[in-house]
Amino acid sequence: MSALAKASGALKSVDYEVFGRVQGNDGLREEEARKLGVVGWVKNTSQGTVTGQVQGPEDKVNAMKSWLSKVGSPSSRIDRTDFSNEKEISKLDFSGFSTRY
Repeated sequence: MSALAKASGALKSVDYEVFGRVQGNDGLREEEARKLGVVGWVKNTSQGTVTGQVQGPEDKVNAMKSWLSKVGSPSSRIDRTDFSNEKEISKLDFSGFSTRY
């Protein structure tokens, strides 16, 4: 991405899936997303993973990606995090961060 795009506040969207002992901490993910200033959603899957989407300014999305990959909630054990469909977007599709059921 060019320096001009970064300076103009380019928005980014990325889908994620977190593997390990990661379910049951959706509130903490919502709290971290709000703290970082990103929007999107999170959902527990029947396979025991957590999936979702994050949108926001590139630097903030990257910070959330790092948190999802390395930190997580205190009671979680992250084995790996897969990211997909990473792309630039022209506007946010969400107004906050929510848990889907």
